[in-house]
Amino acid sequence: QVQLVESGGGLVQAGGSLRLSCAASGRTFSNYGMGWFRQAPGKEREFVAATGWSGGYAYYADSVKGRFTISRDNAKNTVYLQMNSLKPEDTAVYYCAAELYGSAMRVGTIDYWGQGTQVTVSS
Repeated sequence: QVQLVESGGGLVQAGGSLRLSCAASGRTFSNYGMGWFRQAPGKEREFVAATGWSGGYAYYADSVKGRFTISRDNAKNTVYLQMNSLKPEDTAVYYCAAELYGSAMRVGTIDYWGQGTQVTVSS
């Protein structure tokens, strides 16, 4: 089992920044690819960003590329999502996700989910 606990969500004005954190506990954190997904009201959960077990690479949804940065600290068992230049369309519940070896990082392949943290961007 891997337990994931997100923090850092909140209300911010358009153009502002937030930093989400996800603390992991349980199995060996470094064996897992880590990612962030989000779900807006009435919409399906969608991929935002992911990073491999070493943090040596990262990839992003086109909608957040250049504005969001994912990183991880294996010594702290924590993954982060720095969100800059936020837009109202970024409003959603953001979920931390873990997948063993992280080869796919799709909604249907995730092994563990956090409980989610709300991000609201006002215009």
